[in-house]
Amino acid sequence: MSSPKNLVVAQSGGPSPVINNTLRGIVEAARNLPQIGTVYGARHGIEGVLKEELLNLSDQCPQEISLLRYTPGAGSIGTCRYKLKEHQNEDFDRVIDVLRAHNVGYFIYIGGNDSMDTANKIALLAQEKGLDLVGIGGPKTIDNDVGDNEFKLIDHTPGYGSCAKYWMHAVQNANQENAGSCPADPVLVLQAMGRKIGYIPAAARLADPNREMPLQIYLAESPCSLEQLADNVNDQLKQDGRCVVVISEGFDVGSLGARKDSFGHTQFSASEMTVAQKVVNYLNDNGLSAKGSARANVPGTDQRHSMAYASTTDLEESYHAGEKAAQLAANGDTGYMSTILRNEGPVYSVRYDKVPLPDVANSERTFPKEWIAENGFDVTDDFISYCKPLVGEGMLSLPMIDGRQRLTQFKKLYADQKLPAYVPQADRS
Repeated sequence: MSSPKNLVVAQSGGPSPVINNTLRGIVEAARNLPQIGTVYGARHGIEGVLKEELLNLSDQCPQEISLLRYTPGAGSIGTCRYKLKEHQNEDFDRVIDVLRAHNVGYFIYIGGNDSMDTANKIALLAQEKGLDLVGIGGPKTIDNDVGDNEFKLIDHTPGYGSCAKYWMHAVQNANQENAGSCPADPVLVLQAMGRKIGYIPAAARLADPNREMPLQIYLAESPCSLEQLADNVNDQLKQDGRCVVVISEGFDVGSLGARKDSFGHTQFSASEMTVAQKVVNYLNDNGLSAKGSARANVPGTDQRHSMAYASTTDLEESYHAGEKAAQLAANGDTGYMSTILRNEGPVYSVRYDKVPLPDVANSERTFPKEWIAENGFDVTDDFISYCKPLVGEGMLSLPMIDGRQRLTQFKKLYADQKLPAYVPQADRS
């Protein structure tokens, strides 16, 4: 048998409550895979590879690895929004040089569509350069926009179920707030993440599956103008005296003074104006059909790092997706992403499989039009049936010390740097 090769795992894009549990699945599975030697975590995604910042995860205390289950966000090894673009030949060559220098035979990138594309490009380039490297993808995104509309590539992505659960509880609590304060504040507008796709705001319906709340949901895809939204809200006020609005950050309200990241994605919470505030301003400026004012709540990154609302189903599935990624690597299945597919039948269950990286990288899921209600500001029962199993039943019990959460604390066990210092091409002035 040939000697084991090392594995580098990296994370890209926005974090989630369960991204670290996918990482945990990879590290713990690798312990029992003789083909894999040391597992390194690239500090801040592909930037960590470029800078040769490789954290030794195999030599960390097993308890700290286990605690990744309860550690949200991406603070354990970090993530990034650095994109390897076609013309950045020096960056691609540097990645190969670093992987070669550290005897790396396996590379797993946890992320969305862009990350799957990067993992595939690196694997192909390695072969061209004579480096025997297996490139694997691990799925991640709270937006649930990875995959296809037939749900054949992946049924849902790790992270989405927890974000959906966050919004289910957030809307339940917001409805209580609005019910109590509606004489002064009859309209409460909550802005959910989701630049181009409405899976996150759609999950608000799980708070009220029987449609008893005065709740309106506007997706990025909702066939509705700002003027129509105001009419809808006023109709709700005439009927119920109050209204709770959940709106996607990608809903078209005109110019926001948008800021964009290196991937070209709009950073809504960093822009000059938020969608929720623009809606509130419009409602208040044009008048409500009830006394009082509209108010806005804009949850930020807490919807993707709130561990208290993590879905136990999401945690279990994210771990097994990581396990599957490690197994694919050890089997030499280069050019694939581990995936979650829903089994047929009335009782929810899933299986773990693989799909080609190019198929994932070149796809972009949209919210099914048939899941948007005819009125344009709600979702159908079919969506509820799809989403409800993903949020799980109970609440996660968190490990605590002295009243505070016990989170993973890795030792700074970095691999010795063997190459000259390097500045990524996009960071050069």
